[in-house]
Amino acid sequence: MRQKQTTMQNAGLRITQRGMQNPDWLIWLLAFICVWAGLGAYGVLNNNEGLYAQIPREMLNSGDIKYWIIPHLNGLPYMEKPPLLYWLTALAFTLFGQADWVVRLVPSLSGLACVGLMLNFGQRIYRPQVGRLAALMFISGLGVMIISRTLLFDMLLTAFLTAALLFAYLYKLEGHKRDLRIAHVSLAFAVLTKGFVALLLFGSVTLVWIILVHGSSAWKQFSKWFDLVSICLFFAITVPWFVAASLIEPIFLWFFFVNEHVLRFLGLRIPHDFYSGSWWYYLPRMVIYLFPWSLLLPIALLSTWTRLSRVEIQEFTILRKTLVFGWLVPLLFFSISSAKANYYVIVSMPFAALNLALLLEQSDFLKGKRSTILGVVVALLTGAAAITLQAAPNLVSSELVILGLPWHDYAVIALWSATGLSLLAALLAWRVPNVGLVSYIVLPLFSMGILLVTANAMDESISDRSMAAFIQQTVPNRTVYLYRNFEQNSSLPFYLKKPLNVIDSVSSDLYWGNQLRPENTIMLSREQFKLLKEPVVVIVPNAYLDEFAHKKMHTKFIKNKQFSHATVFY
Repeated sequence: MRQKQTTMQNAGLRITQRGMQNPDWLIWLLAFICVWAGLGAYGVLNNNEGLYAQIPREMLNSGDIKYWIIPHLNGLPYMEKPPLLYWLTALAFTLFGQADWVVRLVPSLSGLACVGLMLNFGQRIYRPQVGRLAALMFISGLGVMIISRTLLFDMLLTAFLTAALLFAYLYKLEGHKRDLRIAHVSLAFAVLTKGFVALLLFGSVTLVWIILVHGSSAWKQFSKWFDLVSICLFFAITVPWFVAASLIEPIFLWFFFVNEHVLRFLGLRIPHDFYSGSWWYYLPRMVIYLFPWSLLLPIALLSTWTRLSRVEIQEFTILRKTLVFGWLVPLLFFSISSAKANYYVIVSMPFAALNLALLLEQSDFLKGKRSTILGVVVALLTGAAAITLQAAPNLVSSELVILGLPWHDYAVIALWSATGLSLLAALLAWRVPNVGLVSYIVLPLFSMGILLVTANAMDESISDRSMAAFIQQTVPNRTVYLYRNFEQNSSLPFYLKKPLNVIDSVSSDLYWGNQLRPENTIMLSREQFKLLKEPVVVIVPNAYLDEFAHKKMHTKFIKNKQFSHATVFY
């Protein structure tokens, strides 16, 4: 074991002497900027973020332990996901209040946890520069930054699954039981984050590792994983919630195991509220997740095709295979699945970043003229986009005004600015070897700044923060109803700090809660609503305005206030 570590250390030191050298503190500084700058600059988003922000708020306000075991959304049971994200968000609310930035605190910390894991992994395998470069590329990838700033399950899942897989590899490399136990504990929390998909991904990746790396001796390697303490830790963390949930809701076991896992994968889940894309659905999204760094992947692969054959150190070969399988297996799994979403494959990104960092380290991209390629490619892309947009001003129609400029003019200026920054970063990478690829951090940071300004300008369209303020100021004591679609205004209950009644619901997220609690007073038919005598407020999404008028439901209201995506009748 000591000889193996010495071989790995010597190989790592020989390679990491080339190219840029960046201290850990610089990586951490850039990482904090990537995930925390402007974290509360825009309101809680409608749809998923609004749903997941409301659930922990209801946990805290319920005074009922059952709400902490079976999460409730808008006053109805919501069993689609395990509760760990809600628990942690509720803890954040308790410590820091219910501000917009606090809503996103857990995913942002999860992104930073991935940075720490990659830095630690680089040190443990004696390739610290690989860990630093991978951490930087991961946390500054455009898609990763966006997911790190959105209350979703997937960044928390990514942190725990990455920890489980990295420590599992370290156990396979060094044989320390401590690493195996950390892997099992991390896997247990991953299961409490998003269910058995975490167990399936972990098992698939490690199974491929062991079989393809060890071949005929695979069974001997399998036997090393059966550590009684590790297994007991896993079950001690996961089993209590599943038992408690099944005792409270008898349908839970079928709902969670069959409907949410098996039927979702097959595209048969009830209700069908997910997108079913083609097999290549995630390929273009992989580019966005790690943009701009992902543009280097094909070039780095071509550059290292012959070079890697010169490095025949066994552990280095295993490392390369491990990193490839770490992002390829989840990509294949989610590509095969009938249920798809933009953010599912974010779990692959730490391993994709590590894989890319290793390829870059083995090539000469860390210094010299080759380090300018990324900047030139991005400049060509953004310049071409700017020219296209200038030539076709009506390509995208929008009345949005950003910083006093029409959307079209703002986008053109942003694209030309990105072109200039790309060329400047390329020059800096070439002429200042100690900086190297780190100079390109200006591109994702600039992109994030553009998106933050845009999101702030679109706040009324993407969030109900301003609508809630209007209702609280104008008709503060009225009962508020949503017409038909709860998800389109899902942030409104969070800002009004109370569940809302829904008229003639078509909501998928409230479907099962309504089935389990048919006696509830939250869901009303149109006929029941028409019988109401007290003054109320009704929010009608734009898509249902004609229907609302056709059903003669608007006649009982004197005033209305139009917002970009809905109208408030009062």
